[in-house]
Amino acid sequence: MVARLKLAGRVLVTLSVLALALVGARRLWIHYNLEPWTRDGRVRADIAQVSPDVSGLVTEVRVTNNQVVNKDDVLFVLDRPRFELALHQAEASVAAITVALAQARRENERNRNLKDLATTEQVEEGQSKVDQLVAQLNSARAQRDVARLNLDRTTIRAPVNGIVTNVELRPGDYATVGRQVLALLDTDTIHVDGYFEETKLPWIRVGDRALVRIMGIKAGLHGTVESIDAGIEDRERSASSQALANVNPTFSWVRLAQRIPVRIKLDPTTRDKFLRRAAGLCLLRRPCALQGGGT
Repeated sequence: MVARLKLAGRVLVTLSVLALALVGARRLWIHYNLEPWTRDGRVRADIAQVSPDVSGLVTEVRVTNNQVVNKDDVLFVLDRPRFELALHQAEASVAAITVALAQARRENERNRNLKDLATTEQVEEGQSKVDQLVAQLNSARAQRDVARLNLDRTTIRAPVNGIVTNVELRPGDYATVGRQVLALLDTDTIHVDGYFEETKLPWIRVGDRALVRIMGIKAGLHGTVESIDAGIEDRERSASSQALANVNPTFSWVRLAQRIPVRIKLDPTTRDKFLRRAAGLCLLRRPCALQGGGT
């Protein structure tokens, strides 16, 4: 009887251990498959490279380094008096040609009314003069509009909401067309790029909820899978001088899974415009916790 009890106890202990092992194995399978996660993530944002559309002397700088700005806020101003004079000159040219055109039209109308007293050549010359002045007036108006646009472009405004960085611009500097003078971090585009192993991609779909844990920040940030990159660079294949595929002939027996970028859009209520650190990432199908964060 005692032997049977001992045997039953051993069987019960074995079954209990087996059950715990199955529960643990199932939990691990859920964690690594249904809840794919990675420690390899980065907080990123788009950078607007601010450069003037016209060249000129910087007369005002209205922002300081790391200042928060809204879209259409003035960042700096170029030499407006010079462009105001150019606009006045263009407007004067339009006015002069307008007067000349009015006079030419009156003369042309008078020649047409004279009928036999004016030769055909005089009528044609009068009409030709009117046509030329009309073309000149259109050209002058276009130059005036360009001068007005250039004057408007002397005030450089923020194209997006964000934070200005690397502000080294000072009054008296000369800004050149197309040359970047400061950077504007677009806070509306702050997102997280998580690099997930390709074996976990089947369990990641656009629209899935995600939890982001930042190093040094206890509270997690919530977001949504916005997109998955369609491909990555093939390091085993390089360009060939004969336009043929140049494939590395070596092969490693241990093959590591490729990592595919997954873009996570942070929720507006949890997005922090000052996030600059690396992120640990976990996709949420069920409650999930991460241990630490990546670097």
